[in-house]
Amino acid sequence: MKKVTLITLLFLLVYGNMFAQQEKGIIGYNNWLNPWTEFQPNKVEYGKPTQILSGDITKDTKLYKRDIYLLLGDVFVTDSTTITIEPGTVIIGDFKTKGSLTISNGSKIIADGTHTDPIIFTSSRSVKKPGDWGGLFILGNAPTSKYGNEASLNYGLRPSDAKSINYGGDNPESYSGILRYVRIEYAGKRTRDYGYFNALTLAGVGQQTIIENIMVSYCEGNSFSILGGNVILDKMVSYKSNINDYKFNYGAQCNLMNSLAIRSPYVSGSEISRCLYVSAYDIKEDADFTKSQTSVQAENLTLINLSSDLKNDIKIGLVNEAIYVGNDTAFSIDKSVISGFNPAVILDANIKINSENLNKISFTRTYFNNCKGNIFRNGFSNNDDLENWYGSRAFDNVYSKGPDSETFINTTNLKQPDFRLRINRIIASNDLIDDDDD
Repeated sequence: MKKVTLITLLFLLVYGNMFAQQEKGIIGYNNWLNPWTEFQPNKVEYGKPTQILSGDITKDTKLYKRDIYLLLGDVFVTDSTTITIEPGTVIIGDFKTKGSLTISNGSKIIADGTHTDPIIFTSSRSVKKPGDWGGLFILGNAPTSKYGNEASLNYGLRPSDAKSINYGGDNPESYSGILRYVRIEYAGKRTRDYGYFNALTLAGVGQQTIIENIMVSYCEGNSFSILGGNVILDKMVSYKSNINDYKFNYGAQCNLMNSLAIRSPYVSGSEISRCLYVSAYDIKEDADFTKSQTSVQAENLTLINLSSDLKNDIKIGLVNEAIYVGNDTAFSIDKSVISGFNPAVILDANIKINSENLNKISFTRTYFNNCKGNIFRNGFSNNDDLENWYGSRAFDNVYSKGPDSETFINTTNLKQPDFRLRINRIIASNDLIDDDDD
């Protein structure tokens, strides 16, 4: 009987270890990045365009895998039209005309790829570079914090009707379609008057819209920009964006779950870039404070800076903070990993450190690894109050320093990287990066 009991216990132990997973950072018993992501998109040959998309699309349209489509200039899906994109379809943004695709308020996109047959948006150039084309805009009628029910995009788009670039309304549950298993590569064109495009802009998009398994790589602007709306983002990937990976503004109500941001100190623009930029407004006078302000709830994120010499890259100013939290916002992050930043988090200088504000900004059960400082207030040299507050046992945060090779399963295999934490490799420590020169 004892022998049977011992064998049963051993079986349960082995079985449990086989299916164990680390609770912090991106999670999954399997590496959900495979096989739909691509970390070397410049080595993929997508073929030549066979069809052209231009101007306004005013009738329900389906794009097929058998064709390759060229976005010529600013393309708009208007008049309550639905554009459906078959799994495996390739859409190419024209370099010369800086192609873009806008799903206007009231219209829908059904881009429902699969993990073996994702939908691809990419550059028309043979040698692709960040900013080769515009990006994808989805506009809905969920609320924003701007004055009035409607706002307008400011990217220099040229619609035939100004209504095609309006967004916002009073329906937080609105449905703009499905975006699932989609890759967006080399987007983010630069404009003289309006700055950079984003790879994916969600403006006033409602909660019924399905946005899952989206990878943005090598974007010259922000990878994801969320302007107002009420969205759930699951399994997002931002890879080596030049500016921010995820930007939230103008009353965005967002749940960001099981998602990844991979930064490189050697791929960034002139602006300070972060993994998460959480803001209530660009200009305070534009915000209506009778409405809900920006609120982001993040869970199981992995934010990682891939550096070959982190200490030196920090010293020469190539590494910034992972997260910026602006005034008049609410932000919480739980069960996440922040690795290799300087520091991990910066709070806006205008945020007063009091119980009311600290209750709106929460860091819990998060693993801070290899960060030179953890949670700072911008412009303040002494941040002991914040470090002590979030370092208390009540928040269950962990502080450590360890090389990527020991912290993550596999960050060096560009074909099949795995950014999940190694099982049980977290070692609690109060030590930060060694500031000594030796």
